[in-house]
Amino acid sequence: MQQVDSGLLLGELGIDYFKGASTLGALSDQAIEALLAKGRVYALSEGETLFEAGSRGDAFFVLLKGSVSYYHQLDDRCEHIRDFQFGEQIGFVSMVALQPRPGKAIATCDSYALEVSNELFYALHCDMPLDFGLLLMNLSREMARSIVTLNTTLADMKKERGSDSG
Repeated sequence: MQQVDSGLLLGELGIDYFKGASTLGALSDQAIEALLAKGRVYALSEGETLFEAGSRGDAFFVLLKGSVSYYHQLDDRCEHIRDFQFGEQIGFVSMVALQPRPGKAIATCDSYALEVSNELFYALHCDMPLDFGLLLMNLSREMARSIVTLNTTLADMKKERGSDSG
């Protein structure tokens, strides 16, 4: 994983590309530019690790290009949970929960990820409160969709076991 110049990436892809990211959707050009300028953008090659299980959850990542697979660590095994694609965030829950990361994320292809530290998240809150509110709505929406998916998965598992207790 190598840090890259976000200005070059912005020049190459253009601001409208980043507006297409679900996590950054509806944010002003200035907010997107500030996140890119003040955050860290990493280039990952296929197979490279974005973060490890047990690492500090003091930031989240927005996938700017490519995809990563997330594996949840449970005792002595690692289970694939899901894949994250362009525009999605990964790691927000650990940051908000103030907990170490319960799993690891590995690039499935050449990818770019924007790291938004808790300090940058707070700075956006102070400097651009309207954009911060939009970002928080986008993050909450993604988290809510994940909860709905988890509930459906749990209901399907109960059904498969033949349990009808509710």
